[in-house]
Amino acid sequence: MLSRRVLALLLIVAPVAAAAQEQTPQQFLQSIYDPYRRPDFKGQPYWEVGRFFAPDLARAIDKDFAEAKKRKEVPTLDGDPFVDAQDWKIDSSALSITINRNGDKAAGAVALVNFGEPKAIALTLVKTPAGWRISDIITANGSLRALYKLK
Repeated sequence: MLSRRVLALLLIVAPVAAAAQEQTPQQFLQSIYDPYRRPDFKGQPYWEVGRFFAPDLARAIDKDFAEAKKRKEVPTLDGDPFVDAQDWKIDSSALSITINRNGDKAAGAVALVNFGEPKAIALTLVKTPAGWRISDIITANGSLRALYKLK
């Protein structure tokens, strides 16, 4: 009898514990951007697309990477999308992240200074079964979704 009670309790407590550990959109973006504050940081492995991007965007990026590799060419995304640059030296004191959440969607704004140049980066986020993921990154240079011709 005790084992059935323990099992029943685990079935009730496990989903509550998982929800308590779920990242917020703010925590998700901070996990991406906080490492850029370190001068020796080499960049996020954005090619691990499932870790960062919404499924449709992840598939488009992954497909492009695979096709470029077959052709022995540079992929469409040839810089770090999180800082909109190929090289960076981020001023750690000038990096800020703000979030506006609306249910299972969120809008993020990242302000940073790279090599002394201010940059504004807008991100749209969606909540997926895997957690929060980026559905678009928009900078002065354009949109990641537009780069891959996604709506």
